[in-house]
Amino acid sequence: MNDIRRTILWVIFGFSMVMLWDQWQVHNGNRATFFPSPAQQTAPNGANDARPQADTSSKSGVPGAVVTPGSAPVSVAPVLPATSSNAAKERILVTTDVLQLTFDSEGGSLVRTEFLKHIDGADKTKNFVLLDDSKDRVYLAQTGVIGAASASGFPTHKTAMEFSGARALKDGEDEMQVRFTSPDVGGIKLVKTYTLRRGAYDMSVKHELINLSGSAVSPQLYFQLVRDGNKPLGESSFYSTFTGPAVYTDAKKYQKVEFADIKKKNADFEKQSINGYIAMVQHYFASAWMLPDGLQRTISVDGVDIGSPVADCCYRATMITPLDSIAAGSSKSLEAKLFVGPQEEKRLESMAPGLELVKDYGWLTILAKPLYWLLDKLHSFIQNWGWSIVALVVLLKAAFYWLNAKAYASMAKMKAINPKITEMRERLKDNPQQMQQEMMRIYREEKVNPMGGCFPIMVQIPVFIALYWVLLSSVEMRNTPWILWIKDLSAPDPYYILPLIMTATTMLQTALNPAPPDPLQAKMMWFMPLIFSVMFFFFPSGLVLYWITNNILSIVQQWIINTRMGVPPQFNLPKFN
Repeated sequence: MNDIRRTILWVIFGFSMVMLWDQWQVHNGNRATFFPSPAQQTAPNGANDARPQADTSSKSGVPGAVVTPGSAPVSVAPVLPATSSNAAKERILVTTDVLQLTFDSEGGSLVRTEFLKHIDGADKTKNFVLLDDSKDRVYLAQTGVIGAASASGFPTHKTAMEFSGARALKDGEDEMQVRFTSPDVGGIKLVKTYTLRRGAYDMSVKHELINLSGSAVSPQLYFQLVRDGNKPLGESSFYSTFTGPAVYTDAKKYQKVEFADIKKKNADFEKQSINGYIAMVQHYFASAWMLPDGLQRTISVDGVDIGSPVADCCYRATMITPLDSIAAGSSKSLEAKLFVGPQEEKRLESMAPGLELVKDYGWLTILAKPLYWLLDKLHSFIQNWGWSIVALVVLLKAAFYWLNAKAYASMAKMKAINPKITEMRERLKDNPQQMQQEMMRIYREEKVNPMGGCFPIMVQIPVFIALYWVLLSSVEMRNTPWILWIKDLSAPDPYYILPLIMTATTMLQTALNPAPPDPLQAKMMWFMPLIFSVMFFFFPSGLVLYWITNNILSIVQQWIINTRMGVPPQFNLPKFN
């Protein structure tokens, strides 16, 4: 039974590692092992008809061609109006206190965002860039008007527009406006106004459509995020987080869409709604288009060829919403919101329902959110994220003290009778049936429950996995120092000091546990923690700090309980001969 107990403990440990591996697979674009997404449903009627028309000027002949699940290829890039064919593109640089934005006069699209308060993970001398349009990356926020019956179309993200407004947020100002005005295209003039606020990563984007034709028109507005399918630069090979489109609606809540599923044409998400948002998500940062609740919208996520040299380009998340009929000579406007910024949970919660879910805690969100709340409260007092992690683990160990006490008490009892078990196994090694009966007799006489240490450990596993995701997902850890040589809790320890301490504490904890009588199991008791510890040499320092704190507190509690029960702590060193 001692073998059974130890085996069960390793099964629990193995199960937790398998679940972590499963999430790793999902975030790397592979299908989940345990919770695969259902097959993609057929696109709603009319969804493809509402797409922007093809740009016949593309190098490929069908530029902007996309493949929508369950349909023939359609296209994203609209026909260029005659007025824009010879117009020179201009890049307009606009600066606030937290953002440096680059707009393209072609369509008034946002094509680059540099965060002035966040340093690049790979090059500490540069600011972090999310949206980009370069030879290495494609990540754009675009909008336009569709629905015209004529070949000229309406103003789109390919239409040349005239810029006006401020280029920098001045001292003493709380907001500024950036405006792009299109020419008359198909009888419609589009005025696109971005309102940027001090300290904000979200911006209001007002679309005013002026009907200059002689008859009523019924246009539609589209909002889209276009991104290449490559992982963010500098992402670790030992852990991975989700990168790709996401859709949120009240009906189906948060729905991640894997790049791999888009390629296979089996992506599953809500396609019609009157609320929600579309987003592009990666580790620590996200972008999202949000429309007012109550507006009907058609949602699509697909692949798009924009003729870029960037590998695996590109994927697109789009929302299309119809406007009421606009009478000749009149106008209508719609105000949307665009977020491009870090995944700061409290900020996201204040912007739109469900937007905080872009900070992906995986399948343990229900546990992770209160853990983050507690961590944030601790930080408001301690003012140091490293010590806040230590304090959180101390509180969790205190909360689970009695469960851990039962587990360690059971292990102490097992350790006390281990010499009897070992002697009996050696004496009856040729009679397995009698060995089992004798073992059960010893357990009854000594009043030992070999399963006593399993349940307390099982209860705590989901909590500590949830804390793992909290620390891995929180942008607050990014470029945040702890003490001395730890300058970034989201990066591995540059001198490997924390991983070495973590390995030492893991080995010490293993040595304090009763050694299994089975020699093979005894070897596994040492090999598994060693292999597990090697991974932590490449994990963020904040995660390693959390695990070290947990190990040290476990060792202290186990030592105290063993001493109280009259089982002097002793180190069971491995024997590999």
